Amino acid sequence: MMAAQDLSNQLFERFSRLVYEECGINLHSGKRELLQARLNKRLRATGIESYRQYYEHITSPNNNGEIIHFLDSISTNLTYFFREPKHFEFLDRTALPELLLGKGNDRNQRIRIWSAGCSTGEEPYSLAMSVLSHLDDPGKWDFKILATDISTRVLDVGFKGVYPKERVEKVPQALQKLYFQRQRTQNGDFFQITPLLKRIVTFRRLNLKDNYPFSGPFDFIFCRNVMIYFDKETQQHLVQKMAGYLAEGGYLMVGHSESLTGLDHRLTYVQPSVYKKSRV
Repeated sequence: MMAAQDLSNQLFERFSRLVYEECGINLHSGKRELLQARLNKRLRATGIESYRQYYEHITSPNNNGEIIHFLDSISTNLTYFFREPKHFEFLDRTALPELLLGKGNDRNQRIRIWSAGCSTGEEPYSLAMSVLSHLDDPGKWDFKILATDISTRVLDVGFKGVYPKERVEKVPQALQKLYFQRQRTQNGDFFQITPLLKRIVTFRRLNLKDNYPFSGPFDFIFCRNVMIYFDKETQQHLVQKMAGYLAEGGYLMVGHSESLTGLDHRLTYVQPSVYKKSRV
């Protein structure tokens, strides 16, 4: 019965407005089938019988956290290790040598990176491996990565740090040996992130529209393939906020299909999808 329901125009508009108000994602009319499919899963999970009843439930004060599960179901979480390799090439050849040269004589050798929209953790762990490959003595550095996402489901995967063999196959063998522990099970081979990487990466739920419970500054912010789901107004607000948390001389990386063209910001274009906060 649930699968046979039709999502009315009125309810589609109400759900779309709720998603936009809660997290800034813009669900246009072409996303109706996607929304209906995700709603059907939540109806089955909760036992609620109609879309209208479900809407009334998640907008009530006593929704028992279901609004978080609803937003989890709407978010898209495509990722893999070292995704969009040009960013990692830029880190290796330019950004990291520049950063380490500037901090090499600092008394407080501090490196901070924010992976915003980190999904299941492949991005922040890839960043950790990239930075560690440049550090002769990692123990001398105060190196931390903040990994945030709106979805508690994907954050749990990242926190556990266990990935099936096919998700790790494209990681270079040398890095697999250093940073993964192989686990053979009846369900196949899995790879566990080593304690070293897990100590570096902290996973936290964060709605990018909310106030940020940290002060920064970050040397690098990766916010890739996130802004494509937002309208221009939300993109503008997000970029300005992130620029405020970026260190002078730090870099913001966005997805290769994204651009800050048409947005008002104080960042300098470096190359496609890479922007720098110029020193004052």
